[in-house]
Amino acid sequence: MSKKERTAITPTREDNYPDWYQQVIKAADLAENSPVRGCMVIKPWGYALWENVQKNMDAKFKATGHENAYFPIFIPLSFMEKEAKHVEGFAKECAVVTHHRLEDDGKGGLKPAGKLEEPLVVRPTSETIIGEMFAKWIQSYRDLPLLINQWANVVRWEMRTRLFLRTTEFLWQEGHTAHATKEEAWEETMQMLEVYKTFAEEYMAMPVLTGEKTEGERFPGAESTICIEAMMQDRKALQSGTSHFLGQNFAKSADITFQSADGKLEHVWTTSWGTSTRLIGGIIMTHADDNGMVMPPRLAPKHVAILPIARKPEDEEAVFAYCEELAMTLRKKIYYGRQIEVTVDKRDINAGEKSWEWVKKGIPITLEVGPRDMASGSVYVGRRDKTRKERYGQSREEFIATIADVLEEMQNALFAKALAFREEHTRIIDSVDEFKAFFTPDNKDQPEIHGGFAMSHWCGNTECEDKIAKDLSVSIRCIPFDKDDTDIGPCIVCGTEAKGRIVFAKAY
Repeated sequence: MSKKERTAITPTREDNYPDWYQQVIKAADLAENSPVRGCMVIKPWGYALWENVQKNMDAKFKATGHENAYFPIFIPLSFMEKEAKHVEGFAKECAVVTHHRLEDDGKGGLKPAGKLEEPLVVRPTSETIIGEMFAKWIQSYRDLPLLINQWANVVRWEMRTRLFLRTTEFLWQEGHTAHATKEEAWEETMQMLEVYKTFAEEYMAMPVLTGEKTEGERFPGAESTICIEAMMQDRKALQSGTSHFLGQNFAKSADITFQSADGKLEHVWTTSWGTSTRLIGGIIMTHADDNGMVMPPRLAPKHVAILPIARKPEDEEAVFAYCEELAMTLRKKIYYGRQIEVTVDKRDINAGEKSWEWVKKGIPITLEVGPRDMASGSVYVGRRDKTRKERYGQSREEFIATIADVLEEMQNALFAKALAFREEHTRIIDSVDEFKAFFTPDNKDQPEIHGGFAMSHWCGNTECEDKIAKDLSVSIRCIPFDKDDTDIGPCIVCGTEAKGRIVFAKAY
């Protein structure tokens, strides 16, 4: 792209990537900062995207036998204390309620009055309180497996926040399951990661790597954490979903026991797994460009925006009626199991401004329709994956007949583009000097964009992992499930012989 070319978003990705991200969210009308520090207001267009994430992911959960429930946002402090590693891992992020009443402070203001007998932690995650309930619900092997999911909000007290990626309060789902055997629990852990992988790639058009987290990156209290990791356009990794094998740690702390088929009293084996509104940040940073948001058609809040063009007041009524009839016809079409969703934008604003607004919001297709188009039975088509110069005229009937195919072509093209980008910026590295250079910015004007995924050897020593993090702000994103242990080489940090390559990257 020429530097002289005008873009809808300023600064561009190349000029200032962090600010570009914020400007895309603003221009697309997805969300904004709230009056409460570190929290966000998700606006209708952004929430509609989240609803589509929920709807499609929830269907996958239910298809694998899970049921939705809801648990309190407040967790007694004593529950958190039952699992030592868990409370240690979340202690610095917890918001705590200590009072339950306000009263006049005598100075025209209010002050907390009624002190709680026991402080309540505002839910950072729900393992402990759900474990308390599981202990009541599970008595026998006949009660297993217990497969529960919750759609909720959580609070983690973050110091440095960024819309969708890291906020003090965010929306998510958290699955919690209990099983009679270790094998069943591990199978569940793997199954749900596969659900996340499938969703990310098939709906978000975001290619992901799968693997296991190191001990240092593991969920507090888990025996194993497995994850999906995606590469964003600044080449950083985004952890987009995690699935945790909890073993019997939480079952023992909450005393979740069952009577086995042979009459023995045993502790259950549990799992938990979650994704959040961070996925929207992933969609933005995987697909958005310097003109704004780009919505994957399978998740887009709307598929088509029809823009009536009535330059003369006397044409307006007929053009509006024609566009509404066209919208009704399109809504009868099905794309990927979903009715085509159409909006007719009748706002009395400049046609060019209106068109650019939809480009910035990332809607897959815009249709401009005026008296000439009505007379010729045609539409003027703009595709979000093409430039504005590539808009084209097409017969109305042909457009209606092929719209599902066009949307699918756009969906597949987004995935292919993102996959090619990841492959371009993934490198096999054995040299320490090359590794350091790969993760050291060479562009002082835009230091955020550099690096990528380095596939290198690691000896398994936590000290080496910590050194890389300290020296280069690089972390081990995952140990791939398909790691080739016949590929033997020196640890990228200490030189000790190590089997297989793992994924290093800078990350959000």
